[in-house]
Amino acid sequence: MSFKGDILFVRVTIVDKSLPMPKYHTEGSVGFDFYCRESCEIPPKEFKLIPQNLIVETPKTHALLIFARSSLHKKGLLLLNGVGVVDQDFCGPENEIKAILYNYTDTIVKVEKGDRLVQGLFLDVLIPEFEDCPQIKEVSRGEIGSTGHR
Repeated sequence: MSFKGDILFVRVTIVDKSLPMPKYHTEGSVGFDFYCRESCEIPPKEFKLIPQNLIVETPKTHALLIFARSSLHKKGLLLLNGVGVVDQDFCGPENEIKAILYNYTDTIVKVEKGDRLVQGLFLDVLIPEFEDCPQIKEVSRGEIGSTGHR
């Protein structure tokens, strides 16, 4: 990671140089698109790990989160883990980011090399230390989902 003026530069390795460098596709985009490195088929009701052609050195002050692009559902796919978290130390030579895609349809879904199915967002993070306290508050709020039942 380095700064040039106000711009943060993040070190990446593009696994297959025939695919483009990730980029933000509009001036207002906050997520950058990943490109699928391989074509494959995902059988109905099954999932596959799809390589995204990128190894990223996430800056120590940030988290890299992987989200589905809004168009992913058009293929009949879901990002199985909801949101992917790329740890700061996940940047070795074998640490290509992969998307876990689930085919929720009744037919085979084809993924093509170069498809843009997921996007990444860098977010500032604070990594705190934890302190064990015998009791944090005097009164409990209630069970999960309790705010709608008061």
